[in-house]
Amino acid sequence: MRRWGLVGQASERFRDEVLSGRWPVGERIPTEPELVEQFGIGRNTVREALQSLVHAGLLRRDQGRGTFVISTSELTGSLERQLAGGSRRDYLELRLALDSTAAALAAARRSVDDVARLRELCGRRQEAWRSEDVADRANADLALHRAVVDATHNPLYVTLYAGMLDVFAVHMRDDEDSDADAAHDLHLELVEAIADQDADRAARAVAAIIDPFLE
Repeated sequence: MRRWGLVGQASERFRDEVLSGRWPVGERIPTEPELVEQFGIGRNTVREALQSLVHAGLLRRDQGRGTFVISTSELTGSLERQLAGGSRRDYLELRLALDSTAAALAAARRSVDDVARLRELCGRRQEAWRSEDVADRANADLALHRAVVDATHNPLYVTLYAGMLDVFAVHMRDDEDSDADAAHDLHLELVEAIADQDADRAARAVAAIIDPFLE
């Protein structure tokens, strides 16, 4: 019991390094000997504690390179492993279910500040689509849809969706809309439906955005 208690304490200390940002995502963490010296714990304890964070999806070991931070969310790591085998259609169907429900809830619960934020992010999305940067497009699109979920004011929904953002980003392709202006109009319709507190219209707007990619 004492042995596993030490490992658990070490895991919590390392987890705090990740969550605080002292060990940033994408960066290599200190080596095992460095951690032994820094935290004053045995090397075996360090190794087992790090392995627990690997299993949790926060860290990744690269043979010959070291151990890297890959996420600040244990939920994200778990979801990435569970959804890794999903097809493009599986991903889109999941997004349709989550986003349409969120849109309906947001329409019922949004605040004035929520509406202002959604309109701002919708404009940013339109600007991003004028560029050729796939990452910027994905980030702008996900930021808008994340804001829709935030407008539900359901903390469980917000936590779940936040944990899935990295999964969505990985699965997103460079959606080459045949008409980028039309796609923007659909997102603007989504935002304005939420602003008008029209839940059915908001859910239909999400379907109009995603359905073409399912065909």
